[in-house]
Amino acid sequence: MTTLALVLLAVLSIGIVLVFIRLLRGPNIPDRLVALDLLTTVGVGIAALYCIAFDEPVYLDVAIVLALVAFLGTVTFSRYIEKWAHHGD
Repeated sequence: MTTLALVLLAVLSIGIVLVFIRLLRGPNIPDRLVALDLLTTVGVGIAALYCIAFDEPVYLDVAIVLALVAFLGTVTFSRYIEKWAHHGD
């Protein structure tokens, strides 16, 4: 593993900690949704970094599937929040 990969892994790990704090603290549901989406995006970055650093192409497939599932989850939850917000009007 190169020095650059270690630095990038450290930056992504710090990002996960900060995003997880935002996920726990909120203050409201849309903020937590954005934090969860960012958490999965950082997870995709870690999987892609691992794929490149260790020459394991199977982790690129993991990154793609994680990105697709995160996208679908975000869209679904956003539609739910939108219907919930309009229902209160």
